[in-house]
Amino acid sequence: MVDFLGSFLTFLQVEKNASPHTIRNYAEDLGQFFQFLEKEGASFPQDLDYLAIRHFLALMQAHGYERRTIARKLAAIRSFLRHLNREGYLADTSWTTISTPRIGKKLPKFLYVDEVFRLLAAPDSQTPAGLRDVAILEFLYSSGVRVSELVALELQSLDLNRGQAIVMGKGGCERLVHLGRFARRSLLAYLEQGRPEILRKNADGDREGALWLNKYGTRLSDRGVRRIVEKYVRQVSLAKGISPHSIRHSFATHLLNAGADLRVVQELLGHVNISTTQIYTHITRDQLKEVYNGAHPRA
Repeated sequence: MVDFLGSFLTFLQVEKNASPHTIRNYAEDLGQFFQFLEKEGASFPQDLDYLAIRHFLALMQAHGYERRTIARKLAAIRSFLRHLNREGYLADTSWTTISTPRIGKKLPKFLYVDEVFRLLAAPDSQTPAGLRDVAILEFLYSSGVRVSELVALELQSLDLNRGQAIVMGKGGCERLVHLGRFARRSLLAYLEQGRPEILRKNADGDREGALWLNKYGTRLSDRGVRRIVEKYVRQVSLAKGISPHSIRHSFATHLLNAGADLRVVQELLGHVNISTTQIYTHITRDQLKEVYNGAHPRA
């Protein structure tokens, strides 16, 4: 079983260019599924069929898992079994008839403009780490990149003169992202004053090409970025659950609220399908209040 899982995770990383976060989630979900099969005394992969998966999903429901979580686990199992079918390890395809649990659309968490400004002002720009942190926050908000795209950036990916960077998106597709003047200014300060100081901690610093560095002078991980964002979210007392992806949501929401074309935002976010981008067309409280005040005769 370990070999099958290892082969699949390698496939996700190499062929699908999946982020470390996605790979960890798949590994955890499939690990739970394997434990279930082991307790059931099922032979792997011979006993992998419709009934085994239905039994697992029913057990998850009985244990109180939310529909969204069950749907995510089913997606991981489907992807794994599709890989086994493709590689010739599994002949059964009855699992393809299992339907995904119906879940309501969950609106993405986002910050209002004033909340973003509070977050961007939180780091101490008098320290190397603070210079790095403000540059990270400004980069996230200015470009709308995914955290996996952010941490994969190399120094050579950046063109500050043009205010652009090339990121590697999902599926190994390159995308050009744009950087505003505040992001460029913070990046310049980080590159001139912050990064060289942090790089001193790395004995092989001359060969380190990563743009974002951790305290040891090596490439910052996606988990490290999440911790940085969580730190400043707590510092400025913003709502719980705000993550780097929430800044991406805020980027899209603020552009659309200011009148940006949906297809332009789709391109900036690197979405393949416009239906993925349409979730950002939700109405904010500020818009509702503005419409109410302008239209209601007794407002």
